Amino acid sequence: MYGSYTGPRAGAAAAAIAVLLLAGCSSSGDGSSDGGAKGGGAKGGGEKDAPAAAGQQPEGTAPFWVNPEGNAARQVAAYTEDGEKGNAELIRKIAEQPVGEWISPDGPREAAQGFTEAAEKAGREALLVLYNIPHRDCGQFSKGGAADGDAYRTWVDGVAQGIGDRRATVILEPDALLHLVDGCTPQKFHEERYDLLKGAVERLKQQPNTAVYMDAGNAGWQSPDALFEPLRRAGIAAADGFAVNVSNYRTTADSTDFGKRLSAKVGGKPFVIDTSRNGNGPYDGGDPAESWCNPPGRALGEPPTTETGDELVDAYLWIKRPGESDGECKGGPKAGDWWPEYALGLARATK
Repeated sequence: MYGSYTGPRAGAAAAAIAVLLLAGCSSSGDGSSDGGAKGGGAKGGGEKDAPAAAGQQPEGTAPFWVNPEGNAARQVAAYTEDGEKGNAELIRKIAEQPVGEWISPDGPREAAQGFTEAAEKAGREALLVLYNIPHRDCGQFSKGGAADGDAYRTWVDGVAQGIGDRRATVILEPDALLHLVDGCTPQKFHEERYDLLKGAVERLKQQPNTAVYMDAGNAGWQSPDALFEPLRRAGIAAADGFAVNVSNYRTTADSTDFGKRLSAKVGGKPFVIDTSRNGNGPYDGGDPAESWCNPPGRALGEPPTTETGDELVDAYLWIKRPGESDGECKGGPKAGDWWPEYALGLARATK
């Protein structure tokens, strides 16, 4: 449902891009959230060879790596080259912030190594998103995932090996738990999914500097009472915490309240909030079943930071990459494709 998918570009290109990052050369490093950044977009966004550099945010408040060559940075370069300075400055609001790098199904070790080494070189921490669970998204916009449980375990092991002993925060499998709770994922896959999620937490936590947050939905989808037992079965005890509002639009206040109520049921675990597109809250128009998919009039939320002022909220993060489509709805391209018009709308609406 989040319209999310995968790492650098798509397919075999993921490994090649990661290798470029490792070499310290210019790479796309798109790590594209949700559907993988296929490049594209207005004025060649995602296709320029020399994207505008994006500096790092202050480590004390925003320790996560800003990828200087992601889709937003490339769009800034494209607009600048075409003399569209106003649009370039709007997209810069996105390009200058750290966003999640969604690891590709192909070449997971190379991709994770590339992102974490680039982050380490910049003195920062990588923010990675794993979204490859078998039977992903119930056949909706972001359907796909690993072929089976063994393939998924091998993939997670590759990610963990790629991270090594470098610093990383991992958001584990948006949708995976919620689609068990809401019945979207067929019952016959439930036990395996719980086992895969628990195993993923355990494997990732073998890395000495890796934090793992399990996805736990949002304030508008299921209640803490429906989630705490599934979280327990999926291995929350071994995780660092959970994530709320991934790829959604619920306000930070509502997300904080939701997270605290859920935390109280899972041993006081802390949580992170995706604030990437929640500046104007949720959309209440159109078909309620697709209110999450490319809703108009949304805005960027609080910039990523670990200084939240709340001991239970470990960070505000941009897990969903602003400007990348949720899916082929409301005129949008495929899930995860860069959509410059939507990115401009988010930036313009931001206060």
